[in-house]
Amino acid sequence: MPSISIVIRCYNEEQHIGRLLVGIREQTIKDVEIILVDSGSTDATLSIASNFPVKVVYISPEDFSFGRSLNIGCQSAQGEFIVITSAHTYPVRSDWLEKLIDPFGDPRVALVYGKQSGGDGTNFSEHQIFAKWYVDESQLDQKHPFCNNANAAIRRALWEKNPYDEELTGLEDLDWAKNAISLGYRISYTADAEIVHL
Repeated sequence: MPSISIVIRCYNEEQHIGRLLVGIREQTIKDVEIILVDSGSTDATLSIASNFPVKVVYISPEDFSFGRSLNIGCQSAQGEFIVITSAHTYPVRSDWLEKLIDPFGDPRVALVYGKQSGGDGTNFSEHQIFAKWYVDESQLDQKHPFCNNANAAIRRALWEKNPYDEELTGLEDLDWAKNAISLGYRISYTADAEIVHL
């Protein structure tokens, strides 16, 4: 199996981080590096995470941007592929990582993102948005840059050439995907790599 690093952005996620880390531990792919990028948690997030094999790196709240926090996490990553997720998500299936990484068998694929759905406490309107944006049919050669870094994976070698834009206040994922497409790479969506996004 290819080497995989998982970069998790978090801030005061004591309610959710344990469920995500248990979900990662239960994956069919066991040999993964887990990097937690913490932006100043003051609750029990880091205490809970210390029960798992994670490496914690820090970004101060004043320096935070989505792109900067991802770049800090990716700089610490050793894997050929970097899986990016948020601390308030968890995988639906034990083969989530397998399904998320599988499209990289095509060397033209730069980024893969997976399906997202809501949990028990998710509002009806949010459920509708998830259903509209994350359909049941995979699209392995997507013609537009839409993606989402709550459930995505990229090639580390491409990130080294094209890190995330740290000045953007959001949509750093779409910006990265747009740049990859402009270089001739593909964006893939896989419905089988599903997470619950709380």
